[in-house]
Amino acid sequence: MRPVPDVPVRDVPVWDVPVWDLPVRVFHWGTAALIPVLWASERWNWLDVHVWAGIALLALVLFRLMWGVVGSDTARFARFLRGPRPALAHLRGMFRHEPDHAIGHNPAGGWMVALLLLLVTAECLIGVFVNNDVADAGPLTELAPTWLLNLATDLHWWLFQALLGAIALHLAAVLAYRVAKGQNLVGPMVTGRKPLPADIAAPRMVGLGWAAALAVVAGGMALGVFWFG
Repeated sequence: MRPVPDVPVRDVPVWDVPVWDLPVRVFHWGTAALIPVLWASERWNWLDVHVWAGIALLALVLFRLMWGVVGSDTARFARFLRGPRPALAHLRGMFRHEPDHAIGHNPAGGWMVALLLLLVTAECLIGVFVNNDVADAGPLTELAPTWLLNLATDLHWWLFQALLGAIALHLAAVLAYRVAKGQNLVGPMVTGRKPLPADIAAPRMVGLGWAAALAVVAGGMALGVFWFG
């Protein structure tokens, strides 16, 4: 019997996979741009800028919440929100240098996204009641009792501090992935694509027509909150 010659081990071929659709990327970078605007406009009492930036952020959040239900695979909450065990297991290998084969959010990153969304949503909704007698007057300020306005104003400030802390943690994790794991999380969020092994199926993407329709609905809802007041 003729011996079988050794077959050289080859790297698994990779291909450029679309992992983040345009709506998710617009939400991500739009939110990243609006947070500093909201901070600066509150600090220097630019009321009009603060209000319109808040409306834009509320529209983005409402859109993302809807897109998380009916959007592309990597955008759906049901796809990336997993139990605590997978998240903890992932965190145990946080500093292990390894290739990035995650199609969307990893188990730990998914919960960070949920936390950021929760904080931004709460901040936007509480903002419609804020009134500090100087520059902040939410669209529903006149409809609420004084005790609720005072509570909303305090919560608005504390939630923003919590949001800044969560953003700092998020940025630290992105840096740690780059340095410790050798994984670039920023690039795919810019281009929407990531090199993955050829045997990994690409996620299903939903057409931009649906995204445009939901964007109109979300924008109308956010403006409705403003005009209602």
